[in-house]
Amino acid sequence: MILSAAGQQLRVIDLRERLGARLAAMPVIHRLVAENLLRAGGADGAAAFAAWIEDGRRDVELPFHPGRIMMHDTTCVPALVDLAAARDVLAAKDGDPARIDPVVPVDVSTDHSLAVDHFAEPDAARLNMARERERNAERLRLMKWASGAFEKLTVHPPGTGIMHTLNLERLASVVRIEERDGAAWAVPDTLIGTDSHTPMVNGIGVLGWGVGGLEAEAAMLGLPVVLRVPDVVGVRLVGELPADVFGADLALLVTQRLRAHGVAGRFVEFFGPGVATLSADTRAAVANMAPEYGATTGFFPVDARTIAYLRETGRPADALALVEDYCRRQGLWFDPDAAPEYTEVLTIDLADVARAAAGPSRPQDLRAAGDTAAHITAGTAAGDVPAGAIAIAAITSCTNTSDPRMLVAAGLLARKAVAAGLTVPDWVKTSLAPGSPAAEALLRRAGLMEPLEELGFAVVGVGCTTCIGNSGPLVPRMYDAIAGGVVPVAVLSGNRNFPGRVHPEVRESFLLSPPMVVAFAIAGDAARDILRDPIGHRDDGTPVMLDEIWPDAGEINRLLADARAPGDVQRRYDAAEANPAWAALDAPDSALFPWDAGSTYLRPPPFVRPDARPALDGALARPLLVLGDDITTDHISPAGAIPAGTPAARYLIERGETPGDLNVFAARRGNWEAMVRGLFTNPSVDNLLRPGIAPGRTVHAPSGADMPLWDAAQLYAAEGTPLVIVAGDRYGTGSSRDWAAKGPQLLGVRAVIASSFERIHRSNLINMAVLPLTVDRDDALALRALSADALIGFPGTVPLEPGALVTLRVEDRGEVRHYAAHLAADTQAECDILARGGMLPALLQRLLPQEEKVA
Repeated sequence: MILSAAGQQLRVIDLRERLGARLAAMPVIHRLVAENLLRAGGADGAAAFAAWIEDGRRDVELPFHPGRIMMHDTTCVPALVDLAAARDVLAAKDGDPARIDPVVPVDVSTDHSLAVDHFAEPDAARLNMARERERNAERLRLMKWASGAFEKLTVHPPGTGIMHTLNLERLASVVRIEERDGAAWAVPDTLIGTDSHTPMVNGIGVLGWGVGGLEAEAAMLGLPVVLRVPDVVGVRLVGELPADVFGADLALLVTQRLRAHGVAGRFVEFFGPGVATLSADTRAAVANMAPEYGATTGFFPVDARTIAYLRETGRPADALALVEDYCRRQGLWFDPDAAPEYTEVLTIDLADVARAAAGPSRPQDLRAAGDTAAHITAGTAAGDVPAGAIAIAAITSCTNTSDPRMLVAAGLLARKAVAAGLTVPDWVKTSLAPGSPAAEALLRRAGLMEPLEELGFAVVGVGCTTCIGNSGPLVPRMYDAIAGGVVPVAVLSGNRNFPGRVHPEVRESFLLSPPMVVAFAIAGDAARDILRDPIGHRDDGTPVMLDEIWPDAGEINRLLADARAPGDVQRRYDAAEANPAWAALDAPDSALFPWDAGSTYLRPPPFVRPDARPALDGALARPLLVLGDDITTDHISPAGAIPAGTPAARYLIERGETPGDLNVFAARRGNWEAMVRGLFTNPSVDNLLRPGIAPGRTVHAPSGADMPLWDAAQLYAAEGTPLVIVAGDRYGTGSSRDWAAKGPQLLGVRAVIASSFERIHRSNLINMAVLPLTVDRDDALALRALSADALIGFPGTVPLEPGALVTLRVEDRGEVRHYAAHLAADTQAECDILARGGMLPALLQRLLPQEEKVA
């Protein structure tokens, strides 16, 4: 079919003709997947389409080809290290290293390593950016090498925005034009990203989701993302939001409701009349939280609100016209009265949304904003620092700083607070780290940056900062208060609050809207009812209540309308892209990356090899760790500061690093030796093999000795003993970091036995050839009693088929029990990856010269 749009005659897949009467009943997600199969899937895609749509089968494996890939600096570095090492392998075996080169566009943001070393000062952003360049020069050099070595890889330098905001405001086109075989095609904008919050772009109708770095590496080189026919849960929104709440409050309610309902591993699509009342910014905040409610996506179809957002962010008029023409013609335009046939339907009334706080340890633990006191440990006061004192108050993360309305609301609250004579106590570390380089300009035009700065919320840089754990040191007074008995609390406008994630000294954190972050910062503690108790006092001693300074919806809207400057958004990105420090950075221009043998940041990993490890057939394994429920990827592989005295710290100091400035684990992901020594060192990790085992340690069964995981792993490897990890529900929830799978593989872990897995981590395990095995809940609880001496026997032939039964024989304390485990692989393609030894060996086997494969 030909579509006349944007001044061109564009070819399109005619969805109305190909889907016929089925189209109206299909979720929009299914329509987009069907289009991708027909246009990009080749013969395999056509066959899958026929089996799914024409034959009605649900067990079909669908080869999905994303139009582009996104990465950020802490996921791209390990991926680039892998690809650089793979080039070395090919070159060493007389292959062509240039065959390791992306075939689809890859955009890399530089956002995850910025730390809040300086705050509450006008020059904080410049100082923090300079510090980042000093700390991360090697990593930046690798990224710049890659931007030259790989034709379709673009690195967006520091200061160009958080990955998901950059995607929303700059990169996403919703509908794009591509050249295929000399013809121009109009196609839906689709992507995968190596970050679990990639679904944020679902808020403007772009189908994308998060994957592990290894899956992205395969997609870069042309392999499809293989899916089963997605189960799509429909979330029907009705009613309207109350005037005193924000998109963050809705996102937290959706997270609580959907996590309780159970949508793990499924696709979620929002529909119903309530959707039409939500701005694209609010939709994006809800979509961003998809990994927190356990879903693959949180999708909102395209409508007039989408077009308005594209206009507000400076997209050209012809691009807007193309989006609307294409989506209406293809049956992709949102109809608030439509009711597609979903796997399940859940209804949420927007009127139920209230000013919220989620925490203090999980995003789904929704509270009223005034109920924080009942859920914190608090401790005792230390001098004038109160119990439950706020250690960190951060307006941070893509989730909320991408919504100008929430930023304006925070600024308005700050202005009213300053007018009332309120200040922030000096034990609170404050920061504002927007996701967009255009955010500060908007706040200044609105006259709101000055009051924010007066309260300590100066811009500390454009990046993830506190949300990813790069919060920097606490203020000295807070360290003294902690020593005196205060149990600190963090408040942030982020998306995750697992214990220790925000800062190693802070175990309790609440997720809030940006204006509520400012309110708690002024209050100084979480041991009060913020909605009913005074948050401070005027100079004359009279109390100030939150409702007195809470921003009015009408005032927010008026200020925002006056402050918006659509053309400025893209100009600010242009200026950020022209970063002179990035332009001046020296980087190699060779096809092979020149490794520095003395580097503590970049080392080629040992798992980049073409051969597979021996099969587990008939193996006897030992448990390395026995864990409980909700083990997150932060627990497995921390991203934050490298604590003194730990194995990773000792390793780095022995190699000449400064003890007081070891950087964060997120910055060391290109060095496998540092990363493997940081595994499971989160203070919340409890290894149940023996009472009292410290995080990052285990029991070596033959000797009975308690030792670091890496030391035990080396002994087990010398003894030829494979290892397993035992866990409970939701193993691997949280970030999409592939090191949470790479690290255990390097420890010799061959399988993880759990009652359930989070989707991205399960995929990462498979791509590292670590078997994800599920057992029922009762068996998982029974396995928690295993001792270090337990032997776990695998069957003589371990079946590698989707969902295959794997009967385990467990001998412990003189007893033998059998457990029915199932291989948590969804597709035969995943099983083939397991059989080949993981994604990287499979890729190398495909690319090596034929004589090497035979050998």
